[in-house]
Amino acid sequence: MQNKIEKPVVIIGAGIIGLFSAYYISKSGRKAILIDSSDGSEGCSFGNAGMVVPSHFMPLAAPGMIEKGLKWMMDSQSPFYVKPRFSWSLLKWGINFYKSANSKKVDLAIPALRDLGLLSKKLYKELNDENLFDFNFEEKGLLMYCKSQEVLDEEAHVAEIANKIGIEANVLNSDQINKLEPELSPNVAGGVFFTGDAHLYPNKLVKNLKQYLIANGAKFIYNSEVVDFEIEDNSIEKVKIKKEDTYEIITCGEVVLAAGSWSELLARKLSLNLPVQAGKGYSITEQQRVGKRINIPSIFVEARVAITPMDQTLVRFGGTMEIGGLNDKINLNRVKGILKAIPTYYPDYTVSLPTLDKIWYGLRPCSPDGLPYIGRINKIKNLIVNSGHAMMGISLASGSGKLIAELINNSKPSLDIQQFEVERFDK
Repeated sequence: MQNKIEKPVVIIGAGIIGLFSAYYISKSGRKAILIDSSDGSEGCSFGNAGMVVPSHFMPLAAPGMIEKGLKWMMDSQSPFYVKPRFSWSLLKWGINFYKSANSKKVDLAIPALRDLGLLSKKLYKELNDENLFDFNFEEKGLLMYCKSQEVLDEEAHVAEIANKIGIEANVLNSDQINKLEPELSPNVAGGVFFTGDAHLYPNKLVKNLKQYLIANGAKFIYNSEVVDFEIEDNSIEKVKIKKEDTYEIITCGEVVLAAGSWSELLARKLSLNLPVQAGKGYSITEQQRVGKRINIPSIFVEARVAITPMDQTLVRFGGTMEIGGLNDKINLNRVKGILKAIPTYYPDYTVSLPTLDKIWYGLRPCSPDGLPYIGRINKIKNLIVNSGHAMMGISLASGSGKLIAELINNSKPSLDIQQFEVERFDK
């Protein structure tokens, strides 16, 4: 039994979810090995909006989302798009999305996402206070801008729910919003201000967290594909990886599947059903402008565009959810949709279409019901899944990582993880 405990925890995936899994596993005294198919220089976490948002307690699969999605599919610059293609995986995902987009499922999801969001925010604050490394953590809240009164009324309803469940939300008129961002004078009917939200600089977080893990004994294996698993007595004993033309066998104690949008493909190697679709998002990062400085992170509600001030001198514009499979193609129409929205909310603020090398994209792992997968697999005793966080990877990473470490160490989880059950779509 002692030899089993001393074997390393193998984490498949070195994005922000894998990194925080490794962080809390390492803090508990266990050795972590992270395997990733990339070279570690880019990924879904680097270019996202960097928001830490307990206010995002509504899952993607919500009532009315299918109708909006069908409408948006007619617009090449819309915030949500499903690329038509023949795919059994996409078909099954879509059926499960449809089954999840109802009030009963949403009512169960709300407290689960709230609790995980609040846990993550708390852990980020603790990490920032410990000052182990810098990641530009700031607590400035989040502004939800609404162009129309109709949409403002809808967001006011969300604000009402938020206040009932312990998330502070203030409904503001246009004058109140303009006082918060006087250099921009947003052209909106009003908005909702979530005062408890925060943000950080993802590039710095990923880089410095990785350096911290290496300094504290974690091992990274990049440019390596997991090709097979050796299973004995319903446990993964070894992981087989391929790097160029070389194969290597890694002995493991526990295995954490944190491979983001590739998690479904790896789960199939273990005969597991883990519905995940890649939702591509884009972002552009610019220098802050003199006289038009953006101070508070915000979201253009109708356009689904996120804006985040970062690293003192930068501002990032990001958005879209393009369900189009695992590919590295940049759809300029989606990027144009983001840029087109900016001056409609911020008068006299325009951003030119940059060259392709200045456009970031990331593949966000989307579960059908909008909830991440966090927990053990019944069929395989030493396999734990930490995936499916969609657009909330940064926001939920610290809390998810802590939960994984608690499961590995057989400790009581910091919160109830029943709604994140990994095998929920097998029922």
